Amino acid sequence: MAVTLSSMIPLGSPAPDFSLFDTVSGNQVSLQGIKSPKGTVIMFICNHCPFVKHVFPEILKLTQEYEKKGITFVAISSNDPVTHPEDGPEKMSALAKTLGFNFPYLFDESQQIAKAYDAVCTPDFFIFDGNLKCVYRGQLDDSRPNNSIPVTGADLRSALDCLIAGKPIDSQQKPSMGCNIKWKS
Repeated sequence: MAVTLSSMIPLGSPAPDFSLFDTVSGNQVSLQGIKSPKGTVIMFICNHCPFVKHVFPEILKLTQEYEKKGITFVAISSNDPVTHPEDGPEKMSALAKTLGFNFPYLFDESQQIAKAYDAVCTPDFFIFDGNLKCVYRGQLDDSRPNNSIPVTGADLRSALDCLIAGKPIDSQQKPSMGCNIKWKS
């Protein structure tokens, strides 16, 4: 497993627009259709990555908590399902139903959206304000598989709390770490 750090796009970058297939609802979902005036979290995840599996419980807890505060969430998988069939749309849908995702789980078949966001690993988290400007990019927290640090979502929670309260978000942000996105050859 290749461990990759997120690329950390510049703060203030605009969120690239998208319209992708949602493996949960079976519909096309666009950024314009799901964005929130308070904030939008875009998560690049996948089914197979041990780093993502490690944080799934906290992602579910965090999304349920912050959706009540007006934040919207969307997850995107950009992995090549030819080389990683467990990351194909059917298995994405099954996992989303099994875990009870309360957010869209989109399939980036062309991988163009991952490239537009400069996403390179899973998990990778981006928070955009009500104007769709990047205010946070990086890790969920310091926990990793086998490092014995509890999964709390501390970094993402802190950024979301500041965004909701209208306070400045610390610009010293740590990159996420995980499996590299499985690019098509």
